[in-house]
Amino acid sequence: MKKYLLLLVCGLALASAPAHAQRKTKVKVKTGEAGSAANRLLPLFGGLSVEAAQQLAGPAFLADIDRNFPSRTEASKFFSTKGYEYLTENQADTALYRFNLAWLLDQKNADAYRGLGVIASRNPTPDESISLLLQGLTVAPTNALMLSDLGTSYLIRYGQTKKKKDLDQAQQQLEKALAADPNNAYTWQQMARVHYLREDYAKAWEAVHKGQSLNVSSLDLDLVSDLSAKLPDPQGMFK
Repeated sequence: MKKYLLLLVCGLALASAPAHAQRKTKVKVKTGEAGSAANRLLPLFGGLSVEAAQQLAGPAFLADIDRNFPSRTEASKFFSTKGYEYLTENQADTALYRFNLAWLLDQKNADAYRGLGVIASRNPTPDESISLLLQGLTVAPTNALMLSDLGTSYLIRYGQTKKKKDLDQAQQQLEKALAADPNNAYTWQQMARVHYLREDYAKAWEAVHKGQSLNVSSLDLDLVSDLSAKLPDPQGMFK
């Protein structure tokens, strides 16, 4: 389950990357001194303050931003969009730095936190991903995609810890995600996994079918197989 959930977090984020208008503007993003490189490739610059991160980015970069964009908020959207583009190209380090720059320019850009959370989901444990997504939800508490990613991350952690509180958190966040967007097929499949783990197989099938009706590619065939062994599909679609 862990491998599937990790892939789903990334796949969901990439499939739902923000569709901000593309710009022709080119902003030079230079690498700094060797001693600063580590911070550039840590989420949120490794916990630096905004002021310290601005110094790391350099005054020339900020001046370039102010010349090329109507506002730093718009520049932040540009960099978070570029971050998702680099993720689709499997350039995680480049994507991470773009999300960091998006955060630097606007700490209220939820896509910056979510992008960093997606990258962090590749870590052995989901703790950092959960932390980043929770920070994102402080600025966008009803962001359905981020809520879904967070619920998935808690499911990953439950797979590791087997602690009831992690499963409870997974269900809580997924329920919030579905309340915000009931048409997200992947969230329904994750909810099906929650019901399966709670041994409520009838509800699990309901969630599977709901997700499948919205997007057939959302189906978790491993879950369907596991679920079929516990309870035959009431609708008879899966044998």
